[in-house]
Amino acid sequence: MRNHASALLQTGKVNQLAVGTGRVQMLGRDFFERDPLSCARDLVGCELNWNSCAGVIVETEAYNAIGDEACHCFVRPSTRAFVERNHAGAAYVYFNYGVHWMLNVLVKGNENGFVLIRALEPTRGIALMRKRRDVHDVHRLCSGPGKLTQALAITGRHDELDLCVNENHCFRERLQPIKVIADERIGIRRSAHLPWRFTLRDSAHVSRKVRSSRGQSRDPVAKA
Repeated sequence: MRNHASALLQTGKVNQLAVGTGRVQMLGRDFFERDPLSCARDLVGCELNWNSCAGVIVETEAYNAIGDEACHCFVRPSTRAFVERNHAGAAYVYFNYGVHWMLNVLVKGNENGFVLIRALEPTRGIALMRKRRDVHDVHRLCSGPGKLTQALAITGRHDELDLCVNENHCFRERLQPIKVIADERIGIRRSAHLPWRFTLRDSAHVSRKVRSSRGQSRDPVAKA
């Protein structure tokens, strides 16, 4: 079962199978009403649907609102205000270093924070993604947080968009069990040692391969 699901993800057939069976549902708000780490892990293998485009999430990162020096809440009052005024499941979109838009989803439960969507395996709207990115290789279309926002045309106008009410902009549930690997977060300087990056095992669409075989054993929310 697990190998079958991985094969479906790698070949891009997940979306076709999901539509054919009618089993895949939009993730509700309760999915995001918990801690950021477990949410980040469980979003891997789910589908991000954005208008006419979609992709299976193959990489995420978790950020805690309290005590995490890499989280915007640590230094930005505006981000703390964002958490206060929005429901779980809201899009947090910001311009990173004046170069790329970054898509995060707000998580609110016993611990508040964000999940950064770092990479997708494209499943629908690939021709449009190629046009937007001016890239043909499907493995490079969404293999990074800035790449996927460009491919999906996500910008600051989508900040605070509720991703739990409209099927045009939503997450869809994972179809089958998969193997998720935890590794250290990347692209940050503070708290970079924490194993809070989660990737789909053996995916060719991640932004960077897992750096250490320790990742699996270090998974902070691994399930039995």
